[in-house]
Amino acid sequence: MTLVDSREKIINDAFAEKIDLKQAEVVQSVTSIISDLDSGSLRVASKVNGVWETQTFIKQAILLYFRLQKNANISAGDLQFFDKIPIKRWNGSEGVRVVPHAVVRYGSHIGKGAILMPSYINIGAFVGEGTMVDTWATVGSCAQIGSTVHLSGGVGIGGVLEPIQASPVIIEDHVFVGSRCVVVEGVVVEEGAVLGAGVVLTSSTKILDVTGAEIISYQGRVPKNAVVIPGTTPKKFPAGEFGVPCALIIGQRTAQTDKKTSLTQALRDYTLGG
Repeated sequence: MTLVDSREKIINDAFAEKIDLKQAEVVQSVTSIISDLDSGSLRVASKVNGVWETQTFIKQAILLYFRLQKNANISAGDLQFFDKIPIKRWNGSEGVRVVPHAVVRYGSHIGKGAILMPSYINIGAFVGEGTMVDTWATVGSCAQIGSTVHLSGGVGIGGVLEPIQASPVIIEDHVFVGSRCVVVEGVVVEEGAVLGAGVVLTSSTKILDVTGAEIISYQGRVPKNAVVIPGTTPKKFPAGEFGVPCALIIGQRTAQTDKKTSLTQALRDYTLGG
């Protein structure tokens, strides 16, 4: 039995209250899982044979960690906090640029070459190498952000710890997320996609590909290399027909387009940029 397998059974039993939370094997399992999340050697969700799979026991371990931890004073220079989860500490060897006042909770991983502008990243999150988390962007608990992603200013990536079986938000490699976008409720944004400013994606948001003669509808998933903007779609209510928010796929990021291209250039390809 592997280390992860053995810890999984212990965590499952502790979460189900079959064994006492304060037993040494439980404390060791919980703290080692949080440490592995912090280092990036363990992730809440991983892609297996092309499909994202969530490790429920890791989310359980995070919730047990909250129960084991006690509130304490936390210092960050002259700033004082009072919380259960420590703030990640930096010494320069991580290869990450951390601009004041970027706050990263212990138990989340930030890859080499990442740049964190004043932002917030919660426990259990994973941020890949070379990714930019821009000013006032937030990455919620357990969210999985790929490599060379750009989360623009004010982006809100939702977090999830409960319900335990719920999947986290997934932003795959090379995705550009425009200013003030919101992505929540386990939505998967596939590799290379571009979300225009103000796109809001929930598990029930209709994502409509309008590039062909007929609409192709997606839900909970933005296809690879799609260029997406906010839109509305008609819906009938007892009081009449109204436009409700949706997302419109208006093109594809082409193979000729460099993965680091700006959102503006990607939209200009479809005559929607300035």
